[in-house]
Amino acid sequence: MAECYRHPGRETNVSCSNCGRPICPDCMTVTPVGMRCPECARQRTRVTQGVAGLRAGASPATYALIAINVVVFVVELAGGGSGGSFQQGSKLIHDAGLNGPAVANGDWWRIVTAGFLHANFIHILFNMFALYVLGSLLEPGIGTPRFLGVYFVSLLAGSFGALLLSPNEITVGASGAIFGLLSAAFVIARHRGVEQLASQLAFFVVINLVFTFGVSGISIGGHLGGLVAGALAGLLIVFSERRARRPVELEALGMLALAAVSVAGCLAVA
Repeated sequence: MAECYRHPGRETNVSCSNCGRPICPDCMTVTPVGMRCPECARQRTRVTQGVAGLRAGASPATYALIAINVVVFVVELAGGGSGGSFQQGSKLIHDAGLNGPAVANGDWWRIVTAGFLHANFIHILFNMFALYVLGSLLEPGIGTPRFLGVYFVSLLAGSFGALLLSPNEITVGASGAIFGLLSAAFVIARHRGVEQLASQLAFFVVINLVFTFGVSGISIGGHLGGLVAGALAGLLIVFSERRARRPVELEALGMLALAAVSVAGCLAVA
């Protein structure tokens, strides 16, 4: 393993995307075109830093996704429900929530729309808080296009997992996508040498899995599907950064392949 050119003795697998010199986490600056060493980073007028440097930056997609989820929840409120729970009472959940027989009858859009619906106030509050924290960390570190790729691949895989384990239930929530962001952030932090962050993320993965299996009414398949897809997307990003000669093409094809498998799986098991 190479050693950081500024800190001899610190092993690293990451190199500057501009000059090719090996750099450790303390020397990494995240840019839209990859990791830069301090000298190359100074060539830019403004940079953002995320997972690699443990610093947050601009997260436009994160805020946009939160806004969309909140707006949709307001529409849910207008559609009915009582006691703070809309799982059974909201017309929007009935018409757009994930349900195997409905998908089999041609409502394929439920695979996506269910990921923007929530059953009650607590449900959306926890999911949007998790999205804000993970998005503020991950989006600056990998860039907005990659972040959106991970998010929607995980959302689709979460729908696949939910239909696989509970096809006749109505399932809603962004949890599958958020679990995918969590596992992707762990994989990327681990491979970029940010061990402290990786350990913290691993702890949250374990806690959330305990919560998933220990509390009734939670979509186990949705959470596990998103978790697996996010990890695969994270590995794809790491591999393309280090070894691919054409990383953009590899990532685009890889993300599309993961999405296609998830959609095909949803239609097959519905």
